[in-house]
Amino acid sequence: MRMHSNQRGRHVTSRTAGAHSGHRAKPRTRRIMLGGGALAIAGAATVAVSLASASQYAGQAAGADHAVFVQGNELDGNTIHTFARGDDGKLKPVGTYATGGKGGDQVDAPTDSLASQGSLVYDDRSGMLLAVNAGSGTVTSFRVEGQQLRGRKVVDSGGEFPAGIAVHGSIAYVMNAGGEGSVQGFEITGKGLKPLPGSHRSLGLDNEDIPRFDTSPGQVEFTPDGRNLVVTTKGSNTVEVFPMKRNGLPAAEQPVVNESAGGVPFAISFDASGKRMLVAEAENSTVTTYKVKRDGKLKVLQQPLPNGQETLCWLERAGDYFYGGNTGNSTVTGYRMDERGTLSLTNEVGIATPPSAKSQGVIDLAVTEDEKFVYVQNAVSGTVDGFRVEADGALTKVTTAEGLPAFDESGMEGIAAV
Repeated sequence: MRMHSNQRGRHVTSRTAGAHSGHRAKPRTRRIMLGGGALAIAGAATVAVSLASASQYAGQAAGADHAVFVQGNELDGNTIHTFARGDDGKLKPVGTYATGGKGGDQVDAPTDSLASQGSLVYDDRSGMLLAVNAGSGTVTSFRVEGQQLRGRKVVDSGGEFPAGIAVHGSIAYVMNAGGEGSVQGFEITGKGLKPLPGSHRSLGLDNEDIPRFDTSPGQVEFTPDGRNLVVTTKGSNTVEVFPMKRNGLPAAEQPVVNESAGGVPFAISFDASGKRMLVAEAENSTVTTYKVKRDGKLKVLQQPLPNGQETLCWLERAGDYFYGGNTGNSTVTGYRMDERGTLSLTNEVGIATPPSAKSQGVIDLAVTEDEKFVYVQNAVSGTVDGFRVEADGALTKVTTAEGLPAFDESGMEGIAAV
């Protein structure tokens, strides 16, 4: 994926300290405890909603256990490939499940057909796996039992070419990349996703129904406290923020538009405290650290940090470490955040693990909930590499899963790990 700033016109999930959040750290699925002063009422409301919603899942979902899920994104019928994960991180294939929708391929995509992060999300709160069907404009939910998928439900995404999903509490938002682009809210219920009236918002883009990879939005994600919904727009070079009401609806018709500090903003992640947002930028393979204010405006806390690699697009957190996928030269970069919130590379060369000749076309990646393993999709070779996270942030390869849909007319994209 080669991108340039002259093309302007572009989550399951971050963990907060002491709280697991579903797939990814994951800002995508969060169980956050609100507290203190002015937040007391909001916290009580959040707890009440969580308890009421939790009851509808009781006895219905065992949830995922030591599993990795990979989205095939096949054009003739999207599938989810499931793997059992051993305590040593090794993967064993379990099964393949049709989503009931079609995969998609963005125009001129070099290796990543969906050109997004967060197209497959596991929500540990409801025990559901959520997947986009970009080619048919739908979203599929499954109930997860261990490594098995049950109870498939398919709903309209509310727009063209759905490419990403974010989850907070019992609310999910889908990012539609085609046309003018949009976000559409859903309630997560025991019977799947239910459209949330009044939640649809335009992103004001100028794409065809099947967008170009460089002008489509990169990711939708909630801030860990659920107060803001964030969208990166690659072609517009902006980070757009929708302040959210307590009922899960955006507070205004239009987002707060923030100019990106680095070129071509793509992936979003949050530190362990939930107070710092990191955005990966593809143009110069940089990461910028922000504070998201309550009004949706961003404050730069650390200027774009380059990693010396090519085309950084994906970014996930594992404890105090972050790992970024550089699709331009098929490497993974490691980052460390210190107690002051300063981000740095885990080594001088910006590579957390030596690239493998059999593992080419690095795209999306996922971190297990115990933060011990990182799994990386390799689009060109149709493989997934698994790595153990070492004490110094280095990655040691422990497994490779083969035979997944390799990039051609389309290819796999989207991965979740627990």
